[in-house]
Amino acid sequence: MRPADRKLDDAARAAWLAYIGGMKQDEIAAVMGISRQSAQRLVSQAMSAGLVKVRIDHPVARCLELGERLRERYGLGLCEVVPSLGPGEGAGRGVAHATADILEGWLTRGEPVVIGLGTGRTLRSAIEQLPHVDCAQHKIVSLTGNISPSGSTAYYNVLFTISDKVSAPTYPLPLPVIAATREERDLLLGQATLRTNRELVRKTDVRFVGIGQILENPPLVLDGFITEADQARLAGRGAIGEITGWVYDRDGRLVEDETNGRVSSAPLATGSSSPIIACAYGPGKVEAIRGALTGRFVNGLVTDEDTAESLL
Repeated sequence: MRPADRKLDDAARAAWLAYIGGMKQDEIAAVMGISRQSAQRLVSQAMSAGLVKVRIDHPVARCLELGERLRERYGLGLCEVVPSLGPGEGAGRGVAHATADILEGWLTRGEPVVIGLGTGRTLRSAIEQLPHVDCAQHKIVSLTGNISPSGSTAYYNVLFTISDKVSAPTYPLPLPVIAATREERDLLLGQATLRTNRELVRKTDVRFVGIGQILENPPLVLDGFITEADQARLAGRGAIGEITGWVYDRDGRLVEDETNGRVSSAPLATGSSSPIIACAYGPGKVEAIRGALTGRFVNGLVTDEDTAESLL
């Protein structure tokens, strides 16, 4: 046997003992009758020579693969795919937990950042998973109005939920999500007291948003922001989804409709270089998520594996 072949045999044997036998370097050295340093070199040589093939046989491996494929297809900066938990009340628990982890990462940064928050059931659930975080150096601003059609606090607006979890100052937008008329919206947005809040929106370092569907059980209708007649008209014009009240079609274009003329939320930052992370899942939202990705309304996504497979 040639010396080179003998070296590869030794490297393969050392790698087998390490990765299949589960031995430590001292144990490999004892079995092979070599020094600990030689055992370490042989394992490294086996890796460099491509003798070791790693396979992770676990559902998380499938999620990682789906996340990478989604990143490549839609040009995402971040894509977190979690195992699907099936139908029922707990279906979105994994998505909410993953979103909470990402948000907590931003909240625990040392340098000051401005965090923008949208609205939605999954995003609210994510906020509820957060521990208490001391982060007075940051600022958190609402991307959408905080007032429901009845004049009460919008239930699924998350700004007031996070204010109980963090020490950072929060900046609401005391406006209806969708005003009664375009003129009313323009008048409300012109208030001098909102200047600081709207300036913060423009300075956000990261945004977290939810995605709502239009065709089936749309949140905008369920929460009373638009009527069923509005929904039918929007659907007839190709509407497929909404983010913070802004309604768009399958191609990621804002729908030309008077409803979009009444939205008081911050404009969607199409093609932004800063992270805009959506948390959304479920068969009813697949087309809405795809439209948001196509239109570059978001550049980050947290979803589950069933939804990821449908998007691909």
